[in-house]
Amino acid sequence: MDPHLRALAQTEPSCFWLDRAERPPASASLEDDEEADLVIVGGGFTGLWAALQEAEADHGRKIVLIEATRVAQGASGRNGGFADPSLTHGLENGYAHFPSEMESVLELGGRNFAEFKETLQRHQIDPHLEQTGTLDVATQPYLVDGLRESQELMERFGQTASLLGRDAIRTEIDSPLFEGALFRPGTALLDPARLAWGLLGAVQKLGVRVYEKTPMLGLARHGSGVEVRTEVARVRAEKCLLATNAFKNPVRRARWATVPIWDYVLVSEPLSSERMNALGWQRRQGVGEETNQFQYYRLTHDNRILWGGYDAIYHFGSRIQPSYEQRRASFEGLSSRFFQTFPQLEGLSFTHHWGGPIASTTRFCLDAGTSHGGRVSWAGGYTGLGVVASRFGGRVALDLLDHPDRPELALSLVRKRPIPWPPEPLRSLAIGLTQRELARADRNEGRRGAWLRLLDRLGLGFNS
Repeated sequence: MDPHLRALAQTEPSCFWLDRAERPPASASLEDDEEADLVIVGGGFTGLWAALQEAEADHGRKIVLIEATRVAQGASGRNGGFADPSLTHGLENGYAHFPSEMESVLELGGRNFAEFKETLQRHQIDPHLEQTGTLDVATQPYLVDGLRESQELMERFGQTASLLGRDAIRTEIDSPLFEGALFRPGTALLDPARLAWGLLGAVQKLGVRVYEKTPMLGLARHGSGVEVRTEVARVRAEKCLLATNAFKNPVRRARWATVPIWDYVLVSEPLSSERMNALGWQRRQGVGEETNQFQYYRLTHDNRILWGGYDAIYHFGSRIQPSYEQRRASFEGLSSRFFQTFPQLEGLSFTHHWGGPIASTTRFCLDAGTSHGGRVSWAGGYTGLGVVASRFGGRVALDLLDHPDRPELALSLVRKRPIPWPPEPLRSLAIGLTQRELARADRNEGRRGAWLRLLDRLGLGFNS
């Protein structure tokens, strides 16, 4: 049996972050009608951060949060745990879409990250936050020029970044594939499930009523407010905040803004001291590769390697089904690339594998808006970089309901919504063609064909 297949022989088909005894017991489901000032739909990061910020504001509002399954069961508990202050899926993507506003957006992102960390301290939430920074790694010589351009752009906006050559990066992490790297010190790593569970405990202490296993079946106006219908009861509220992200939003305009792209992840057994010595990685940085088919990896708190990305799978009609969480071809591909990157770790086994949907917009960052005469708001679409940006998204969704004159809401990032995805079957055809062209560009030293150049001109340059 090939080493990469042998490494998968004993894996559990479950998410490592969520598959632990420390997971809190499920909250009760909603069985009787509720009255609230604000109802939040969705128990991921956006919903939890919105609930916490509103509860801390001490407006005396009654807040109800409902979640279809369990808190953090979606992307919030399944991601890599990269805590990046960017609100725009990176500086380059933000500059491509909002060039005249980047200084303001970067300032907002820095303030949001500072408040993110301060909130964790205030509520004694311990998500194993590590200020490691991130290495953007070039695995081909031609990619080093792109790292240099990224460094120049960062320095132009006062951001710190260090360019590492081939020998320097292999001293940091020993891989025969590494040709260079850009080190960005302003990022961190954390345990996303512990973060979500900590936020859950904090909002419950502040009086937010949380109901799990309570899917929303409908949303409509009710008098001067709204009514959220569930399987057995209703929540009538003055206002509603939708934090469904990749999952179906009842507002059509919000649904057209995002598509669910499926991402897949492996987690290894803990590394022995001998394997850690063979690998290096003493500074424990998060790592992201610079190819179009993006690979990311990191060490967990107990020295496992989380290894994910590359495939970005879309299912016709934006369907989300539990069966999609397991995709053998993706896991085998991940394992094969793992041992190509770290051949010295042959014999290491993986313990967990899983997949989950990421909500992606055509500009790869926040979509927010209102409906129902301003009684309903939403935020989402972080395209895999929402651990920190979701706090800002929750704040934006609250302000859209209550403080529409806030200066940050005038920024194009919020005011100008992303170009909607086309209807089916054009959506599937366009995404499939784009993915094939991105893979072809990776095989041809980054040279982008006519289709990708067209998307770039339209501001729709897509990568995974």
